[in-house]
Amino acid sequence: MTTETILVLGGSFAGLSAAHYALRHTIPQLPKKEGTKYTVTLVNPSKDFWWRIGGPREIVSRKMMPVNKTYYPIEPAFAYAKDQFTFIQGTATHVDGAGQTVSITTASGEQKSIPYVALIIATGISTASPLFTQGASAAELQATHEAFQKSLPNAKTVVIGGAGPVGVESAGEIAEFLNGKPGFLGSAPKNPKAKVTLICGEKKMLPILRESISQQAEKFLNRLGANVVYNTKVVSATAAGDKTTITLSDGQTMEADIYIDATGVRPNTSFLSKEWLDNRNRVSCNAKTLRVETASAGPRVYVLGDVGSYTRGGVVDQADAIPVVMTNLKTDLVAHISGKAPGPDRTYTPNLKEQQICPIGTSKGVGAFGGRPVPSLMVWGIKGRDYLIGMLATGTVNGDQYKKEKAWKPQPVTAAGQAGLSSG
Repeated sequence: MTTETILVLGGSFAGLSAAHYALRHTIPQLPKKEGTKYTVTLVNPSKDFWWRIGGPREIVSRKMMPVNKTYYPIEPAFAYAKDQFTFIQGTATHVDGAGQTVSITTASGEQKSIPYVALIIATGISTASPLFTQGASAAELQATHEAFQKSLPNAKTVVIGGAGPVGVESAGEIAEFLNGKPGFLGSAPKNPKAKVTLICGEKKMLPILRESISQQAEKFLNRLGANVVYNTKVVSATAAGDKTTITLSDGQTMEADIYIDATGVRPNTSFLSKEWLDNRNRVSCNAKTLRVETASAGPRVYVLGDVGSYTRGGVVDQADAIPVVMTNLKTDLVAHISGKAPGPDRTYTPNLKEQQICPIGTSKGVGAFGGRPVPSLMVWGIKGRDYLIGMLATGTVNGDQYKKEKAWKPQPVTAAGQAGLSSG
């Protein structure tokens, strides 16, 4: 019996969804080929899925965000397909597109070479701060959070570099934890215990959202005792003893008991050749089909999630991208098995509407959906209560949103379109 493997690199939101989709819909629809079995192998550095969305609250208080709500073992979520699914705790170190193999270093240090018939790269991103990046062990990240939580109550000055969602949410959670909530209709805490400063490199926070929403976010932060510095970037942060000295782009320096670097993300692509990457070190792909078309990539390679060049990032975007990748993967595999020309592609259209929600503390928040501002109470109702854990966490690890295949009707190829295909 020959085994053909759909290999998924990365076990966070995109990778988990792709693996479930392949097992439930892609493999069952492939033409039967005598003596061949199709399987899915998922490779991830950790054996657990971490609910990264809740990080800003989790770093502050394990009581408010307990670990049994934010960590989920990956392998048991695929028990329904145990004969077709393999989980490997490890890290990709090299991809050979010509030979269609991926080199893996397992958690125990063993070196493996995994052949594949199709490859999905969903390795995601890492953050500059260790508080928001999961490594090989859930215990390591939990220990990092525990150490932070021990130091936080004594902090008098906290500086956060970066004013994207993670920076803003963290500033709100930390300021409320240290300073408490303001009184009724209060514009600031009554007896603030700490100075919390958010450093924003642009003229407004939360780049996806309009300036008026950023201004509302600043008001909510001010009510919790957090201030925002605009048009200034962190040049360096040097720790010495219990203090960190932060040098800013305007030449000034600040001293903090705690400094959090939330200045952006880094794609997890160090195992790939530079020619596979764009100028931001993300995996370069066809922006419509999400195939990796670099010559050395070889056939049937796709990218999903924040690691891809096609996306501005975020979990919401993946709902549009995953069906595209999985449909095109199925189309390509059917052609591979049958020897016939592949069918029409499913195409991805980015949703560039103003769409993001951002809790600020435990009772306020800002955001927009579909280009329309969302009231603070709605932000709290959707995300602020528990950072979407009750709504989405278990379903994400179990792949519940893909129990049914996302319907798609191929568009007929016109005569002009056919001529274009023939001449291409």
